Amino acid sequence: MNSIGSNFVAVALALGLGSAAWAAPSCTDAPKRDWMPEAQMKAKIAEQGYVINRFLVSGNCYEIYGKDKVGKKVEVYFNPVSGAIVKQRVG
Repeated sequence: MNSIGSNFVAVALALGLGSAAWAAPSCTDAPKRDWMPEAQMKAKIAEQGYVINRFLVSGNCYEIYGKDKVGKKVEVYFNPVSGAIVKQRVG
C-alpha cells in the first residue's frame, strides 16, 4: 500500500469509519405492518424536543440526524413500534 493509502486507512480508523463501534442496532423483530406510521413517529420525536434534519428507515429502526433540545447534533435510532430510543450518539 502506498503512503496515501496508508494515511487514508489511518484517518478512517481514527474517525471510526472502519469499525463496527457505531453499527446500526437491531430495534425490533416486528413486521413493518406493526410499525408506527412515519408521520406519527416524527411527531413523537419532535415532542421529545428533537429537531429532525434527516429521517430514515435504517434496517429495522427509524433513525434521525438532527439536534436535541439543547441544540447538540445527534444521531438517534428508535424502535419503530414503541418509539423508544434504542441507541443515541450526541456530538
